[in-house]
Amino acid sequence: MPTFVIVGHRVRTDDDFSLNDLPGSTGRLDVLLRCVNSAFMLSNDIRKDVDVYLVLLGEPDPPRTVHFKGGGLKYLNPDERSTGALVKKALAEKVWSEETGVAPGVFVSKRGLAEVLGDNPGRLVYLREGGNDVREVALSNDDVFVLGGHEDLTSEEEAIIQDGRETLRVSLGLKSLHADHCITLVLNELDRL
Repeated sequence: MPTFVIVGHRVRTDDDFSLNDLPGSTGRLDVLLRCVNSAFMLSNDIRKDVDVYLVLLGEPDPPRTVHFKGGGLKYLNPDERSTGALVKKALAEKVWSEETGVAPGVFVSKRGLAEVLGDNPGRLVYLREGGNDVREVALSNDDVFVLGGHEDLTSEEEAIIQDGRETLRVSLGLKSLHADHCITLVLNELDRL
Protein backbone atom coordinates (compact mmCIF):
# COMPACT_ATOMS: atom_id res chain seq x y z
CA MET A 1 0.00 0.00 0.00
CA PRO A 2 1.31 3.51 -0.70
CA THR A 3 2.69 5.29 2.33
CA PHE A 4 3.17 9.04 2.66
CA VAL A 5 5.60 10.56 5.17
CA ILE A 6 5.16 14.31 5.56
CA VAL A 7 7.57 16.34 7.69
CA GLY A 8 6.20 19.36 9.56
CA HIS A 9 9.26 21.27 10.72
CA ARG A 10 7.45 23.85 12.86
CA VAL A 11 4.26 21.99 13.75
CA ARG A 12 3.60 21.95 17.50
CA THR A 13 4.24 18.69 19.31
CA ASP A 14 1.69 19.22 22.07
CA ASP A 15 -2.04 19.88 22.15
CA ASP A 16 -1.73 23.54 23.22
CA PHE A 17 -3.38 25.08 20.17
CA SER A 18 -6.76 26.31 19.07
CA LEU A 19 -8.78 24.45 16.46
CA ASN A 20 -10.07 27.90 15.49
CA ASP A 21 -6.58 29.04 14.43
CA LEU A 22 -4.87 26.05 12.79
CA PRO A 23 -2.64 28.12 10.46
CA GLY A 24 -1.45 30.50 13.18
CA SER A 25 -1.26 28.62 16.46
CA THR A 26 0.12 25.28 15.27
CA GLY A 27 3.18 25.98 13.12
CA ARG A 28 1.20 25.24 9.93
CA LEU A 29 -0.50 22.03 10.98
CA ASP A 30 -3.21 23.08 8.52
CA VAL A 31 -0.90 22.16 5.64
CA LEU A 32 -0.43 18.64 7.01
CA LEU A 33 -4.16 18.25 7.68
CA ARG A 34 -4.85 18.98 4.02
CA CYS A 35 -2.30 16.26 3.18
CA VAL A 36 -4.20 13.76 5.33
CA ASN A 37 -7.48 14.63 3.65
CA SER A 38 -5.93 14.44 0.17
CA ALA A 39 -4.52 11.01 0.95
CA PHE A 40 -7.76 9.46 2.19
CA MET A 41 -10.78 11.31 0.82
CA LEU A 42 -12.69 10.01 -2.19
CA SER A 43 -16.01 11.33 -3.43
CA ASN A 44 -18.11 8.90 -1.38
CA ASP A 45 -15.57 6.88 0.56
CA ILE A 46 -12.22 6.78 2.35
CA ARG A 47 -9.19 5.08 0.84
CA LYS A 48 -8.42 1.99 2.92
CA ASP A 49 -5.12 1.21 1.17
CA VAL A 50 -3.05 4.25 2.23
CA ASP A 51 -0.91 5.05 5.28
CA VAL A 52 0.10 8.59 6.28
CA TYR A 53 2.74 9.60 8.82
CA LEU A 54 2.95 13.19 10.03
CA VAL A 55 6.44 13.70 11.48
CA LEU A 56 6.15 16.77 13.72
CA LEU A 57 9.33 18.61 14.68
CA GLY A 58 8.12 21.82 16.32
CA GLU A 59 8.16 22.88 19.96
CA PRO A 60 7.95 21.91 22.73
CA ASP A 61 8.85 18.19 22.57
CA PRO A 62 9.98 16.97 19.13
CA PRO A 63 9.75 14.58 17.47
CA ARG A 64 6.21 13.26 17.51
CA THR A 65 4.67 11.19 14.75
CA VAL A 66 0.95 10.86 14.13
CA HIS A 67 0.15 7.82 11.99
CA PHE A 68 -3.12 7.44 10.07
CA LYS A 69 -3.83 3.85 8.91
CA GLY A 70 -6.43 3.76 6.16
CA GLY A 71 -7.54 0.20 6.89
CA GLY A 72 -8.81 1.02 10.38
CA LEU A 73 -9.56 4.72 10.04
CA LYS A 74 -12.85 6.08 11.35
CA TYR A 75 -14.09 9.53 12.27
CA LEU A 76 -12.17 11.22 9.45
CA ASN A 77 -14.21 13.97 7.82
CA PRO A 78 -13.24 16.14 4.85
CA ASP A 79 -12.64 19.29 6.89
CA GLU A 80 -9.40 20.43 8.49
CA ARG A 81 -10.95 21.14 11.87
CA SER A 82 -12.14 17.58 12.56
CA THR A 83 -8.84 16.13 11.32
CA GLY A 84 -7.10 18.70 13.53
CA ALA A 85 -9.15 17.43 16.48
CA LEU A 86 -7.83 13.89 15.85
CA VAL A 87 -4.24 15.21 15.81
CA LYS A 88 -4.87 17.29 18.94
CA LYS A 89 -6.20 14.18 20.71
CA ALA A 90 -3.09 12.25 19.62
CA LEU A 91 -0.75 14.98 20.87
CA ALA A 92 -2.49 15.01 24.27
CA GLU A 93 -1.33 11.41 24.86
CA LYS A 94 1.83 10.46 26.72
CA VAL A 95 4.03 9.01 24.00
CA TRP A 96 6.74 6.38 23.76
CA SER A 97 8.79 5.02 20.91
CA GLU A 98 6.05 2.45 20.21
CA GLU A 99 2.80 3.60 18.68
CA THR A 100 -0.16 4.27 20.96
CA GLY A 101 -3.67 4.10 19.52
CA VAL A 102 -5.77 7.20 20.18
CA ALA A 103 -8.72 6.62 17.83
CA PRO A 104 -9.58 3.95 15.26
CA GLY A 105 -6.77 4.09 12.70
CA VAL A 106 -4.90 6.95 14.46
CA PHE A 107 -1.67 6.37 16.40
CA VAL A 108 1.01 8.54 18.00
CA SER A 109 4.64 7.85 18.88
CA LYS A 110 7.83 9.65 19.79
CA ARG A 111 9.66 8.72 16.60
CA GLY A 112 11.46 10.85 14.07
CA LEU A 113 11.97 10.54 10.34
CA ALA A 114 14.70 7.87 10.51
CA GLU A 115 12.61 5.59 12.73
CA VAL A 116 9.48 6.00 10.61
CA LEU A 117 11.38 5.21 7.41
CA GLY A 118 13.06 2.25 9.12
CA ASP A 119 9.64 0.77 9.87
CA ASN A 120 8.54 1.07 6.24
CA PRO A 121 10.64 -1.14 3.97
CA GLY A 122 9.31 -0.02 0.57
CA ARG A 123 11.35 1.91 -1.96
CA LEU A 124 11.63 5.59 -1.02
CA VAL A 125 10.31 8.19 -3.43
CA TYR A 126 11.39 11.71 -2.47
CA LEU A 127 8.94 14.19 -3.98
CA ARG A 128 11.08 17.19 -4.81
CA GLU A 129 11.36 19.80 -7.53
CA GLY A 130 14.14 19.00 -9.96
CA GLY A 131 13.71 15.23 -9.72
CA ASN A 132 12.91 12.73 -12.43
CA ASP A 133 9.58 13.36 -14.16
CA VAL A 134 6.84 11.27 -12.52
CA ARG A 135 5.69 10.06 -15.95
CA GLU A 136 9.13 8.63 -16.68
CA VAL A 137 9.37 6.64 -13.43
CA ALA A 138 7.68 3.33 -12.67
CA LEU A 139 5.88 4.02 -9.40
CA SER A 140 4.58 1.19 -7.24
CA ASN A 141 1.80 0.86 -4.70
CA ASP A 142 4.49 -0.34 -2.28
CA ASP A 143 6.48 2.91 -2.47
CA VAL A 144 7.05 5.20 0.52
CA PHE A 145 6.63 8.82 -0.59
CA VAL A 146 8.47 11.45 1.44
CA LEU A 147 7.84 15.19 1.26
CA GLY A 148 8.00 18.36 3.29
CA GLY A 149 4.82 20.07 4.44
CA HIS A 150 5.25 23.83 4.51
CA GLU A 151 9.04 23.75 4.01
CA ASP A 152 11.49 21.61 2.04
CA LEU A 153 13.40 18.88 3.83
CA THR A 154 16.72 19.90 5.37
CA SER A 155 20.04 18.56 4.10
CA GLU A 156 20.21 16.33 7.20
CA GLU A 157 16.79 14.87 6.40
CA GLU A 158 17.79 14.33 2.78
CA ALA A 159 20.83 12.40 4.05
CA ILE A 160 18.52 10.18 6.14
CA ILE A 161 16.42 9.44 3.06
CA GLN A 162 19.41 8.53 0.92
CA ASP A 163 21.26 6.51 3.57
CA GLY A 164 21.89 3.12 1.96
CA ARG A 165 18.43 2.56 0.55
CA GLU A 166 16.99 2.73 -2.95
CA THR A 167 15.62 6.25 -3.28
CA LEU A 168 14.07 7.93 -6.29
CA ARG A 169 13.91 11.70 -6.52
CA VAL A 170 10.70 12.49 -8.38
CA SER A 171 9.19 15.75 -9.60
CA LEU A 172 5.47 16.07 -10.30
CA GLY A 173 5.71 18.84 -12.86
CA LEU A 174 7.28 22.09 -13.89
CA LYS A 175 5.48 24.23 -11.30
CA SER A 176 5.88 24.32 -7.54
CA LEU A 177 2.90 22.58 -5.90
CA HIS A 178 1.39 22.42 -2.44
CA ALA A 179 2.12 19.21 -0.52
CA ASP A 180 -1.53 18.11 -0.50
CA HIS A 181 -1.73 18.56 -4.27
CA CYS A 182 1.38 16.40 -4.67
CA ILE A 183 -0.35 13.58 -2.80
CA THR A 184 -3.43 13.87 -5.00
CA LEU A 185 -1.30 13.68 -8.14
CA VAL A 186 0.68 10.68 -6.90
CA LEU A 187 -2.48 8.79 -5.99
CA ASN A 188 -3.92 9.61 -9.41
CA GLU A 189 -0.85 8.05 -11.02
CA LEU A 190 -1.09 4.99 -8.76
CA ASP A 191 -4.81 4.59 -9.47
CA ARG A 192 -3.90 4.15 -13.15
CA LEU A 193 -1.62 1.15 -12.50
